[in-house]
Amino acid sequence: MSNEIERNLYLARVTEQSERYEETVKYMEDIVKNKGQDLSVEERNLLSVAFKNCVSSRRSAWRSVYAIEMKEKSTNSKFLYLVTDLKQLLEKELNEWCDRMLKLIDNYLLKKANSAESKVFYLKMKGDYFRYIAEFSTGDTHTQISNNSMNAYKEATEHGAELNYTNPIKLGLALNFSVFFYEVMNDPKTACDIANQAFQDGIQKIESIDDDQYKDSTTILQLLKENIDMWSAELQQDPEEGNGEDI
Repeated sequence: MSNEIERNLYLARVTEQSERYEETVKYMEDIVKNKGQDLSVEERNLLSVAFKNCVSSRRSAWRSVYAIEMKEKSTNSKFLYLVTDLKQLLEKELNEWCDRMLKLIDNYLLKKANSAESKVFYLKMKGDYFRYIAEFSTGDTHTQISNNSMNAYKEATEHGAELNYTNPIKLGLALNFSVFFYEVMNDPKTACDIANQAFQDGIQKIESIDDDQYKDSTTILQLLKENIDMWSAELQQDPEEGNGEDI
């Protein structure tokens, strides 16, 4: 490991532990662009966690502002334009962050991926970051972005055939792909089918989960079960409030 990569990895660890995620992103981007081979599991996770936190805070803010905008529209508030401006600013930031991640995936990460697990990890992320854009986009843009997300998840699923049913990356892919169908495609039936298949396959093999994967795998299995229960209730004309849980 070069001195520069070693330095950046150390700083990425420190900034991640201190929840300075935007700095973690900066250090991990440098590693991604300059490392001549695939990322280690630790590096992969640092990159994923840092970007996810930067984007999640903005996704949460957008949802809050969007709800306020709808309320202000219903009352013809004179401040509506201020809320709309803030929402558009958040959409711009989300676009920039998601595009930043997507470029890293296409230009570096997938090109250096040296295992089925790595490919599934990066393709799942690709599906996720297109999904985040699809959440607030409209019209033809929404259709195109949704298709991009769908294709990435499908390709990840194809590569995931090589992984064990209890592999947390494979389970996480099924979880997020099912959430995509529920939230973006408004298709709770397909969402349930994908989640239920992954859950049943995983539960049947639960005794063979590797010790180092047990916590992650069982946590995702629990999230799958919670989403299945919620979406099944909706399909039975007993809807519950809330979106599906993803990772």
